Amino acid sequence: MDKIAIFPGSFDPFTIGHESIVKRALPLFDRIIIMVGYNINKKSFFPPEKRKEWIERIFNDEPKISVDVFDGLTVDFCKKVNAVYILRGLRTSSDFEYERAIAQINKQMYPNLETIFLLTLPEHTPVNSTLIRDIILHGGDANRFLPKGLDSKELLASYREYI
Repeated sequence: MDKIAIFPGSFDPFTIGHESIVKRALPLFDRIIIMVGYNINKKSFFPPEKRKEWIERIFNDEPKISVDVFDGLTVDFCKKVNAVYILRGLRTSSDFEYERAIAQINKQMYPNLETIFLLTLPEHTPVNSTLIRDIILHGGDANRFLPKGLDSKELLASYREYI
């Protein structure tokens, strides 16, 4: 049986921190499915299909990675694709507390599921989508925080089309 991991998130936008977690996890799994999801606590800035397209562009040369959009519980997506691992990145201790609670609830809902936490690289600790989005929306150059293949001007243009 393949070791399939789901890397869920809103990825609004996908950052170098997200990219680093995925690349570092590649040796651990046969497949990683990046699941672009919805967060009811956040207003979406970029359309989910656009986020999917951008992430596919970033990993277009990596056959072990695929990207999907899902509007529902992550555990339901895991069951749908026969995944028993969820991959999550941790930047801070508050991330751990939040992610631990989610992992424990997910485990109760789907007992075969394991959540794997990877610590972010120290240089990525301050990088988060909210800050990067703010730079982009104010016309700043966020390219140093975006994976190669993404451009802050392109993201700003997409945002303007979306609103």
